[in-house]
Amino acid sequence: MIDACELAPSYIRSIAPYQPGKPISELAREMGLPEASIVKLASNENPRGVSALARKAMQAQLDDLARYPDGNGFELKQALAAHYGVGADQVVLGNGSNDVLELVARCFLHRGTSAVLSQHAFVVYHLATLVSGATRIETPARDYGHDVEAMTAAVQADTRVVWIANPNNPTGTFVSAPRLEAFFRRIPPSVIVVVDEAYHEYLPDSARYDSIAWLAQFPNLVVTRTFSKAYGLAGLRVGFALAHPDVADLMNRVRQPFNVSTIAQAAAVAALDDQEFVRDSVALNRSGMRQIEDGLKRLNLECIPSFGNFLTFRVSGAPHVYQRLLKQGVIVRPIGAYGLPEHLRVSVGLESENERFLSALRVALHA
Repeated sequence: MIDACELAPSYIRSIAPYQPGKPISELAREMGLPEASIVKLASNENPRGVSALARKAMQAQLDDLARYPDGNGFELKQALAAHYGVGADQVVLGNGSNDVLELVARCFLHRGTSAVLSQHAFVVYHLATLVSGATRIETPARDYGHDVEAMTAAVQADTRVVWIANPNNPTGTFVSAPRLEAFFRRIPPSVIVVVDEAYHEYLPDSARYDSIAWLAQFPNLVVTRTFSKAYGLAGLRVGFALAHPDVADLMNRVRQPFNVSTIAQAAAVAALDDQEFVRDSVALNRSGMRQIEDGLKRLNLECIPSFGNFLTFRVSGAPHVYQRLLKQGVIVRPIGAYGLPEHLRVSVGLESENERFLSALRVALHA
């Protein structure tokens, strides 16, 4: 008798499932630790939590949850269009930015096409490409980041999508605006270029650039962002893409109806209006980044300079160090699946959480 699973496409059966950061509740069960004693610095979340405006907006929706969300996301699209100076017809909403990345793959990738991505790039680019049946073309990284010149050279006649994270997760590396714009000009207009800017808000002033303005010059550009990081709404899963109206229209055709909940839409509108919360979150991140960088330096550990809200550092015996940290109730992220088996990634937390991590790391290194 034929097993139904064996009839699934081979490119689906070959995919390894995405591994998220270990939840606090899971570690508590495994180690017998009180949940309140555990510090999670594995998923690049905002340690400040949710803004007061977003919390109030969520609470206002509780009495209306028996009804379906606005499937078109009218208010959130209007708010995003006004904030970024684009048309509402250029906005695509997603259940997190992962969702809109997959919408790009669904629209433009299929068997017989290819997508270009970088070594050490966000794993969802690999997954979205493979699920579509397309061929993945991976270029070697340059200093742990995107080598856009190599990526340009890798584009083939059948290439339909190029994936770039800026800043990149998990390495925190960054492609400067001049290099990025020059890259866009070299890519054929028939190839969609996705610039994933999940960590854009954390860029220092000296590195900031206006990718949204490029949409008018490059109709094949898709910019994706999220409310999960600086806006503190990771648990609600709200992401979005900004693109040429024709590209956005295609993505909206394959988007699942009601993919962003009522509470998530309301919270995102309020969060977008609370830029003071974002500024304070970014300021906290910068001070926390310095704290962790200094601590790693004192431990003679090399880290990759980061433009996000996390640091990736090299440590001998990384898997063992990770386990020793878990035993102390500190969760970071092993990234061997990204081709970095001797590195760990730590999210920037509150000052006390950062210090707890550094203290636990000192113990782990000498265990």
